[in-house]
Amino acid sequence: MPDYAPLDIPDHGKLTHNITHFARALRKAGLPVGPGRVVEAIRAVEAAGFSSKPDFYWTLHACFVSKPEHRTVFRQIFRLYWRDPRYLEHMMAMLLPAIRGVQEDRPAEAGEKRAAEALLDGANRDLPDRAKGEEEEARVEIDASRTASSEEKLRSLDFEQMSTAEMAAAKRMLARLTLPVKPLQSRRTKADLLGHRADWRGTMRAAIRQGGEVTRLSLRSRRTRWPNLVALCDISGSMSQYSRAVLHFLHAVSNEQGAGWARVHAFTFGTRLTNITRHLATRDVDAALKAAGRQARDWEGGTRIGHCLHAFNRDWSRRVLGSGAVVLLITDGLDRDDPDRLGREMERLALSARQVIWVNPLLRWDGFAPKAQGVRAMLPHVTSLRAGHNIAALGALADAISRPGDGGEKARLMALMGDT
Repeated sequence: MPDYAPLDIPDHGKLTHNITHFARALRKAGLPVGPGRVVEAIRAVEAAGFSSKPDFYWTLHACFVSKPEHRTVFRQIFRLYWRDPRYLEHMMAMLLPAIRGVQEDRPAEAGEKRAAEALLDGANRDLPDRAKGEEEEARVEIDASRTASSEEKLRSLDFEQMSTAEMAAAKRMLARLTLPVKPLQSRRTKADLLGHRADWRGTMRAAIRQGGEVTRLSLRSRRTRWPNLVALCDISGSMSQYSRAVLHFLHAVSNEQGAGWARVHAFTFGTRLTNITRHLATRDVDAALKAAGRQARDWEGGTRIGHCLHAFNRDWSRRVLGSGAVVLLITDGLDRDDPDRLGREMERLALSARQVIWVNPLLRWDGFAPKAQGVRAMLPHVTSLRAGHNIAALGALADAISRPGDGGEKARLMALMGDT
């Protein structure tokens, strides 16, 4: 919770109006706040009083927060709404940092932008009464007509070319993407009245229970199982903007209900390998990526793909690549390590996984050719090579998974390698 300051709250006659507006902002930010909770909050504040800011904070917290992941968003909205009378300017600065001309030095806390968007969305419709008695501030008008992008335009726009507002909209679209997978048939079987295989053991056991007479033929069918999804995401300097978008996409896949994956495992690598699987399981995407960023200390650094793949094959391959796992390898392939070592580690990875799908943002260039040694070492060992520079490319990954025979751009680049 932020440092306590003198509580700026309206007089008792406006208490209901302001708490209702505050609850509306919480609901806009994703908290399950209904009319019943608003009534409870108003009654609780009237009973507890609001002369002390800590008491006021925890009274509302007890009424509106029901899950641990809601605490950060509640704290940010409370700070913006009740602490600073000029909260609208602060929200504008967080959502559009270009207005100030410089980026804030303080890193944004998880949930802060969601809190600002929730408050800003309703600010023009219903400003809190505590701000009405102050001096009227000059309005900040922003003409967004030239920068507004439709969803269709955003789908094909390169992540690296997006403005701050466009990237925020793109992240919301990425949160809606799905990555369904079909179940795999297992070699194990199960009893099934409509099966296609005769179960002789089951038939004989049933006959023994009936004095040795065979009255019915038992049948079996093959079981089905769901594969794991394992994502290896390059977070080096050349992949910075793309890796952030991909991690938003992976968070959506990790928390998608009914997608079919047995489990989603995520790793980042630059100069070292980092397992961020447990962080992506957090429901709040801002909190998840902030925790992942704290753990992965090689953001925007160098690239040692061969070294990191060796660490994965040695420490994690047997744990996560069972059950016909599908591997998403997100990298541009620009590596300074020994290409022979990289080729060996890629071969070992390919032998352990059912599919290795390479997502390479450099495929946005029509004239891309496998000239880099890292690309040439990796290409023969992948099942499919796909672009990953925009929303449309990430959305097409489902086709690559459902059609294992579709190699994407691999055949074309392999032909170029043969010519050289």
